[in-house]
Amino acid sequence: MQVGIVGLPQSGKTTLLNAITGQALETGGFTGRESVNFGTSKVPDERLEALYPIFEPERRVPATVDFLDVAGFSKSKDGEKGISSELLGKMRNVDMLMAVLRCFQNDMVAHPDVTIDAKRDMETLKAEFFIADQDIVENRIDKIERSLKNKKDADSLLHLDLMKKCLDALEAEKPLRSVDFNPVEEKLLRGYNFLTLKPLLIVLNLGDKDIGSEEELLADWASATDAPNTRLAAVSAGIESEIQELEDEEAEMFREELGMKESALYTVIRGSYDLLGYISFFTVGKDEVRAWSIANGTLAPSAAGTIHGDIERGFIRAEVVSYDDFMVAGSLAECKKNGSLRLEGKDYLVLDGDIINYRFSV
Repeated sequence: MQVGIVGLPQSGKTTLLNAITGQALETGGFTGRESVNFGTSKVPDERLEALYPIFEPERRVPATVDFLDVAGFSKSKDGEKGISSELLGKMRNVDMLMAVLRCFQNDMVAHPDVTIDAKRDMETLKAEFFIADQDIVENRIDKIERSLKNKKDADSLLHLDLMKKCLDALEAEKPLRSVDFNPVEEKLLRGYNFLTLKPLLIVLNLGDKDIGSEEELLADWASATDAPNTRLAAVSAGIESEIQELEDEEAEMFREELGMKESALYTVIRGSYDLLGYISFFTVGKDEVRAWSIANGTLAPSAAGTIHGDIERGFIRAEVVSYDDFMVAGSLAECKKNGSLRLEGKDYLVLDGDIINYRFSV
């Protein structure tokens, strides 16, 4: 599961990456010098924190999200694209995009367009995404139409109709994530990795003076999240990066003084995890308590495959209890007594928070 962090130069992308991963990567001057930065962050989950003291495991393993910070790019100009082919390739391989928009003022760090205007910057990013996707669609249409001159077949005609449907949306500046595609079309689209089809988290990177006004600022951006698979968050990457250097108690006091309700870690990481449509199930024991990431709607055998392929192949049954039922009972033994621990088969859809023990044979 990988999130691509994108934005204009000097938007604070790498500072945000540092804040959510606890790294100390160099900021400023990143544009043009490196193509990408990488980082991994734990997914905050209060349920895991509650399970740890019950089992006192040797290993504590939360779910994680990988982040790829792409070097800032500029607006396309005549004969010159704003996103290089190299960066496009990196961006197309991620599962979702996080667009970081600069809202903070800093006279020492110049904005590439001189003034601070996050909505203008978002339009710039969207335009680049549309251009990148449209290039692919137009090239594909051209190839299909040339092949149809020699031989007409149903698959090619279906594919051509789909590409024209995409082109109509892109020319109307409608992201593909907001277009209704049937299951057959969705399958055909998977290999293209269109940027406007990916889930999008818009992050407003605030300045010190904006702390405490997040709800008001987010309300002004409400229309930006009308499209499906689009969310909005507001953080101060600069402050959060500083907080990462403090001890837990000091960090909590600092947040209270500033009136910060929650950390960027929770806002951005949890938001990314949820937007991707992922849920967590848990395996528990004295050796390890661990969260496993799966797509919502995953069947029990496939979920077992995230642990090990042998468990999926040799799947017999899953012993399942919900997190809430477990916490009420207090132990797996008590769950067996009261019947909240149950056996599920191959058709069981794993739910968020399920605690599972798999029975298998290989």
